[in-house]
Amino acid sequence: MTNPSPEAPLRLASWRELALLALLTLCWGLNWPVMKLGVQDYPPLAFRAISMGLGLLVLYVIARIGKVALAAPRAHWRQIMLLGIPNMVIWHVFIILAVKQLSSGRSAILGYTMPLWAALLAWLLYREKLSARAAFGLACAGAGVALLLQQEWLSLSGRPLGLLCALIAAAGWALGTILLKRDAPPLPTICLTFWMLAQALLCLCLGSLLFERAAWRAPDAKTWAAIWYNAVVVFGFAHVAWFRLARLLPPLASGLSVMLIPMVGVFSGAWLLWETPHWQDYAALCLMLLAMGAVLLQKKE
Repeated sequence: MTNPSPEAPLRLASWRELALLALLTLCWGLNWPVMKLGVQDYPPLAFRAISMGLGLLVLYVIARIGKVALAAPRAHWRQIMLLGIPNMVIWHVFIILAVKQLSSGRSAILGYTMPLWAALLAWLLYREKLSARAAFGLACAGAGVALLLQQEWLSLSGRPLGLLCALIAAAGWALGTILLKRDAPPLPTICLTFWMLAQALLCLCLGSLLFERAAWRAPDAKTWAAIWYNAVVVFGFAHVAWFRLARLLPPLASGLSVMLIPMVGVFSGAWLLWETPHWQDYAALCLMLLAMGAVLLQKKE
């Protein structure tokens, strides 16, 4: 398959891709309150490690059923490792720490600043043209982040470190998406996903061992439900679907195609967890959607 150029206009390859995007939006959007449920009374790195370990087993079963080889040639190990660090290690470690400290909706809003980070990093690292619309989008995103940062500092229970963790996670994911587009090894998507997740699992286990060992205990029923949702739905389906789309579409397009996920995260968090979004959350969400829409609607020059 020939990859489109980074400047190719946003388009969906088929109705099948459209259905995949819709399902991905729902699954990942609902996962924000699910993750919050999982880490409310459980160490966050351990929660993510157990979920990911079971998710790898799910991927292994899917690969065997589909007769997809998971063996990666030695020549591609370095590429897999370099792609896994931003796409999996940075994203999963920092975002689960953010979810522990912030509301699920706020974590979703900040996590999905990824497309704006992608525009900025592509401009800084690869001198890709930053259009006036993209610059406007980045300004809107910056204003949204500033609103949330101000509210976190002013709140007696504010967690500015959680906000910082979410932004680091989003920037890491953006860099990983750009690198995936430019230097993905010629491996099946499920194989690449499997080994990048395995790399992240190793880092999560090490981090939990070093910083959470005293809090280790058996998960309760609520935590197990969140773990299995992540293992089957998020790691077994959503990650494979995401990397398939990231390979098919330009980096900005693949990020912007899932721009509704933070909206699902905010409102499902209010519904499932009785979270009460502040006006800053709604304002920031509107600014983020305006920012991503500005980039989404820019014309090919």
